Amino acid sequence: MFTGIISDIGTIVALEQSGDLRARIATAHAGASLDIGASVACDGVCLTVVARGDADGRGWFDVDISAETLSKTNIGALWHIGRGVNLERALRLGDELGGHIVSGHVDGQARVLSVTDEGDSTRIRFEAPRDLAKFIAPKGSVALNGTSLTVNEVDGAVFGVNLIPHTKAVTTWGGVAAGDSVNLEIDTMARYVARLQDWAAQCA
Repeated sequence: MFTGIISDIGTIVALEQSGDLRARIATAHAGASLDIGASVACDGVCLTVVARGDADGRGWFDVDISAETLSKTNIGALWHIGRGVNLERALRLGDELGGHIVSGHVDGQARVLSVTDEGDSTRIRFEAPRDLAKFIAPKGSVALNGTSLTVNEVDGAVFGVNLIPHTKAVTTWGGVAAGDSVNLEIDTMARYVARLQDWAAQCA
Protein backbone atom coordinates (compact mmCIF):
# COMPACT_ATOMS: atom_id res chain seq x y z
CA MET A 1 0.00 0.00 0.00
CA PHE A 2 1.00 3.61 -0.62
CA THR A 3 -0.18 7.09 0.29
CA GLY A 4 0.39 9.07 -2.91
CA ILE A 5 3.10 11.20 -1.28
CA ILE A 6 6.07 11.14 -3.69
CA SER A 7 9.45 10.50 -2.04
CA ASP A 8 11.76 10.90 -5.05
CA ILE A 9 11.86 11.61 -8.76
CA GLY A 10 13.67 8.67 -10.33
CA THR A 11 15.20 8.57 -13.80
CA ILE A 12 14.82 5.74 -16.32
CA VAL A 13 18.34 4.73 -17.31
CA ALA A 14 17.68 1.48 -19.21
CA LEU A 15 14.82 -0.33 -20.94
CA GLU A 16 15.03 -3.90 -22.25
CA GLN A 17 12.29 -5.89 -23.96
CA SER A 18 12.82 -9.56 -23.26
CA GLY A 19 9.53 -11.30 -22.61
CA ASP A 20 8.32 -8.65 -20.17
CA LEU A 21 9.70 -5.11 -20.34
CA ARG A 22 12.52 -4.55 -17.82
CA ALA A 23 13.26 -1.00 -16.67
CA ARG A 24 16.17 0.26 -14.60
CA ILE A 25 15.41 3.36 -12.54
CA ALA A 26 18.05 5.50 -10.86
CA THR A 27 16.97 6.93 -7.52
CA ALA A 28 18.22 8.91 -4.55
CA HIS A 29 17.18 5.95 -2.40
CA ALA A 30 20.21 3.81 -1.64
CA GLY A 31 19.98 0.68 -3.76
CA ALA A 32 20.96 -1.53 -0.83
CA SER A 33 17.99 -0.24 1.19
CA LEU A 34 15.52 -1.64 -1.35
CA ASP A 35 14.94 -5.32 -0.72
CA ILE A 36 14.51 -7.71 -3.63
CA GLY A 37 10.77 -8.29 -3.83
CA ALA A 38 9.91 -4.89 -2.36
CA SER A 39 7.10 -2.86 -3.92
CA VAL A 40 7.73 0.62 -5.33
CA ALA A 41 5.07 2.82 -6.91
CA CYS A 42 6.51 4.15 -10.19
CA ASP A 43 4.28 6.87 -11.65
CA GLY A 44 1.55 5.26 -9.57
CA VAL A 45 2.16 1.70 -10.81
CA CYS A 46 3.05 -0.84 -8.11
CA LEU A 47 6.13 -2.68 -9.40
CA THR A 48 8.39 -5.26 -7.78
CA VAL A 49 12.12 -4.76 -7.29
CA VAL A 50 13.91 -7.64 -9.05
CA ALA A 51 17.49 -6.28 -8.82
CA ARG A 52 19.16 -3.32 -7.13
CA GLY A 53 22.52 -1.72 -6.58
CA ASP A 54 24.52 1.49 -6.51
CA ALA A 55 26.58 3.13 -9.25
CA ASP A 56 28.29 6.51 -9.44
CA GLY A 57 27.04 7.43 -6.00
CA ARG A 58 23.38 6.85 -6.84
CA GLY A 59 21.12 3.89 -6.25
CA TRP A 60 19.20 2.00 -8.92
CA PHE A 61 16.63 -0.77 -9.09
CA ASP A 62 15.16 -2.95 -11.83
CA VAL A 63 11.48 -3.80 -12.34
CA ASP A 64 9.70 -6.13 -14.76
CA ILE A 65 6.55 -4.78 -16.43
CA SER A 66 4.00 -7.22 -17.81
CA ALA A 67 1.89 -6.84 -20.94
CA GLU A 68 -1.20 -6.41 -18.74
CA THR A 69 0.42 -3.48 -16.93
CA LEU A 70 1.48 -1.93 -20.23
CA SER A 71 -2.11 -2.16 -21.49
CA LYS A 72 -3.53 -0.28 -18.48
CA THR A 73 -0.90 2.41 -18.00
CA ASN A 74 1.07 5.05 -19.90
CA ILE A 75 4.36 3.16 -19.50
CA GLY A 76 4.50 1.66 -22.99
CA ALA A 77 3.79 4.97 -24.70
CA LEU A 78 5.72 7.41 -22.54
CA TRP A 79 8.61 5.75 -20.70
CA HIS A 80 11.95 6.41 -22.35
CA ILE A 81 15.59 6.76 -21.31
CA GLY A 82 15.98 9.93 -19.29
CA ARG A 83 12.32 10.30 -18.33
CA GLY A 84 11.57 11.33 -14.76
CA VAL A 85 9.34 9.01 -12.74
CA ASN A 86 7.43 9.72 -9.52
CA LEU A 87 8.54 7.18 -6.90
CA GLU A 88 7.05 6.13 -3.59
CA ARG A 89 8.22 3.29 -1.39
CA ALA A 90 5.60 1.04 0.19
CA LEU A 91 3.93 2.23 3.36
CA ARG A 92 5.41 0.83 6.56
CA LEU A 93 3.64 0.33 9.88
CA GLY A 94 3.84 3.59 11.81
CA ASP A 95 4.40 5.81 8.76
CA GLU A 96 2.41 9.02 8.51
CA LEU A 97 -0.59 8.74 6.20
CA GLY A 98 -0.23 12.12 4.53
CA GLY A 99 -2.27 11.47 1.36
CA HIS A 100 -4.86 8.72 0.99
CA ILE A 101 -4.76 4.93 0.70
CA VAL A 102 -3.35 4.05 -2.75
CA SER A 103 -2.93 0.48 -3.98
CA GLY A 104 -0.72 1.11 -7.00
CA HIS A 105 -3.22 -0.74 -9.21
CA VAL A 106 -3.90 1.71 -12.02
CA ASP A 107 -7.50 1.72 -13.28
CA GLY A 108 -6.89 3.56 -16.54
CA GLN A 109 -5.50 6.71 -18.09
CA ALA A 110 -6.76 10.28 -17.89
CA ARG A 111 -5.94 12.85 -20.56
CA VAL A 112 -4.74 16.35 -19.69
CA LEU A 113 -7.08 18.88 -21.28
CA SER A 114 -5.55 22.12 -20.04
CA VAL A 115 -2.85 23.52 -17.75
CA THR A 116 -3.49 27.03 -16.40
CA ASP A 117 -1.42 29.01 -13.91
CA GLU A 118 -3.51 30.69 -11.21
CA GLY A 119 -1.27 32.81 -8.99
CA ASP A 120 1.54 30.53 -7.79
CA SER A 121 -0.58 27.41 -8.24
CA THR A 122 -1.53 25.52 -11.39
CA ARG A 123 -5.00 24.26 -12.28
CA ILE A 124 -5.12 21.14 -14.46
CA ARG A 125 -8.24 19.75 -16.13
CA PHE A 126 -8.45 16.09 -17.11
CA GLU A 127 -10.81 13.84 -19.01
CA ALA A 128 -11.32 10.45 -17.36
CA PRO A 129 -12.50 7.28 -19.10
CA ARG A 130 -16.31 7.19 -19.01
CA ASP A 131 -16.44 4.00 -16.95
CA LEU A 132 -14.26 5.57 -14.24
CA ALA A 133 -15.73 9.06 -14.17
CA LYS A 134 -18.56 8.03 -11.83
CA PHE A 135 -16.01 7.28 -9.10
CA ILE A 136 -14.57 10.82 -9.12
CA ALA A 137 -16.27 13.35 -6.83
CA PRO A 138 -15.59 16.97 -5.81
CA LYS A 139 -13.32 17.12 -2.74
CA GLY A 140 -12.59 13.42 -3.16
CA SER A 141 -9.14 11.94 -3.76
CA VAL A 142 -7.50 10.53 -6.86
CA ALA A 143 -4.00 9.26 -7.56
CA LEU A 144 -2.56 10.70 -10.78
CA ASN A 145 0.87 9.40 -11.81
CA GLY A 146 1.13 8.21 -8.22
CA THR A 147 0.42 11.59 -6.64
CA SER A 148 -2.44 11.94 -4.16
CA LEU A 149 -4.52 14.91 -5.29
CA THR A 150 -7.83 16.48 -4.26
CA VAL A 151 -10.51 16.90 -6.90
CA ASN A 152 -11.76 20.49 -7.15
CA GLU A 153 -14.64 20.14 -9.57
CA VAL A 154 -16.31 17.53 -11.76
CA ASP A 155 -18.33 18.02 -14.95
CA GLY A 156 -19.27 14.68 -16.45
CA ALA A 157 -16.01 12.93 -17.32
CA VAL A 158 -13.99 16.13 -16.87
CA PHE A 159 -12.44 16.98 -13.52
CA GLY A 160 -9.89 19.45 -12.22
CA VAL A 161 -7.16 19.61 -9.59
CA ASN A 162 -4.96 22.37 -8.26
CA LEU A 163 -1.19 21.95 -7.79
CA ILE A 164 0.72 24.08 -5.30
CA PRO A 165 4.35 25.03 -6.06
CA HIS A 166 5.72 22.41 -3.61
CA THR A 167 3.95 19.58 -5.43
CA LYS A 168 5.33 20.72 -8.78
CA ALA A 169 8.84 20.98 -7.30
CA VAL A 170 9.02 17.48 -5.76
CA THR A 171 7.22 15.55 -8.53
CA THR A 172 7.23 15.40 -12.31
CA TRP A 173 4.10 17.58 -12.48
CA GLY A 174 6.18 20.66 -13.25
CA GLY A 175 6.54 19.40 -16.82
CA VAL A 176 2.93 18.40 -17.54
CA ALA A 177 1.30 19.63 -20.77
CA ALA A 178 -2.08 19.44 -22.47
CA GLY A 179 -2.47 16.16 -24.33
CA ASP A 180 -0.42 14.11 -21.85
CA SER A 181 -1.82 10.81 -20.62
CA VAL A 182 -1.49 10.12 -16.89
CA ASN A 183 -2.05 7.01 -14.81
CA LEU A 184 -5.33 7.22 -12.89
CA GLU A 185 -6.24 5.26 -9.78
CA ILE A 186 -9.63 6.00 -8.31
CA ASP A 187 -10.20 6.17 -4.56
CA THR A 188 -10.64 2.70 -3.06
CA MET A 189 -13.49 3.90 -0.81
CA ALA A 190 -15.37 5.28 -3.83
CA ARG A 191 -15.02 1.92 -5.57
CA TYR A 192 -16.53 0.02 -2.62
CA VAL A 193 -19.34 2.53 -2.08
CA ALA A 194 -20.34 2.20 -5.73
CA ARG A 195 -20.19 -1.59 -5.48
CA LEU A 196 -22.42 -1.58 -2.39
CA GLN A 197 -24.91 0.70 -4.14
CA ASP A 198 -25.02 -1.63 -7.15
CA TRP A 199 -25.51 -4.63 -4.85
CA ALA A 200 -28.29 -2.89 -2.90
CA ALA A 201 -30.06 -1.95 -6.15
CA GLN A 202 -29.92 -5.57 -7.36
CA CYS A 203 -31.34 -6.84 -4.07
CA ALA A 204 -34.16 -4.27 -3.92
